[in-house]
Amino acid sequence: MILKSKTAVVTGSTSGIGLAIARALAKEGANVLINGFGKPEDIEKERLGIEADFGVKAIYSGADMSKPAEIAAMVALAESIFGSVDVLVNNAGVQFVSPIEDFPIEKWDQILAINLSSAFHAIRAAIPGMKARKWGRIISTASAHSLVASPFKSAYVAAKHGIAGLTKTAALELATFGVTVNCISPGYVWTPLVEGQIPATMKARNLTREQVINDVLLDSQPTKQFVTPDEVAAIVVFLCTDAAKQMTGANLSVDGGWTAE
Repeated sequence: MILKSKTAVVTGSTSGIGLAIARALAKEGANVLINGFGKPEDIEKERLGIEADFGVKAIYSGADMSKPAEIAAMVALAESIFGSVDVLVNNAGVQFVSPIEDFPIEKWDQILAINLSSAFHAIRAAIPGMKARKWGRIISTASAHSLVASPFKSAYVAAKHGIAGLTKTAALELATFGVTVNCISPGYVWTPLVEGQIPATMKARNLTREQVINDVLLDSQPTKQFVTPDEVAAIVVFLCTDAAKQMTGANLSVDGGWTAE
């Protein structure tokens, strides 16, 4: 187990990609802090499941990713209980689909806060401990939209481009401290976030549900298949290995060939 006695903090990890990442890191021996929204009983079931399945400790933080003080407190909580934060995965994300001229200002602010600024605040809080221990892995979930754009997703595309830039800057600052900083850019992954944006895309483009799935979502991916959460999680695990210690500042595409076109 490559992460035995280490600690991982994974934001947005009560479902979807984040939960798959948290479970994959726990399988490698890491104690984990999960974070996100949902029904308390569902979150507790997942937390207990991680402990039972992998023999590690799992705690939950309900920190709001739009609030910097709560993000810093989340990192401090993991450090106080487990003694360190060795792996930080910035995965929290929200989406809203609308033409720019109709895009609600409050939605722009929310998406930038949760999808981009939260990563900055978490990285800022985790860096001192990682520097002191001379080891750390910071991994952010970006998106194919960190490299290319789609219409009606101005805030999301801007935030994900920002994640790619933040990743590069942090990687350069931490290059001599044994800390790597990378981001992963999946194409469309079948998660609650993707499923939830289908009705808005139907409205914005005047399409049926089937047309959105086949002609909008999977049209972007030459493989014509959704990426799976477990595939993204496996790359996170690889980035935590010694084999990846010279990989830093990278933006890894996992998009079925989307950005190759």
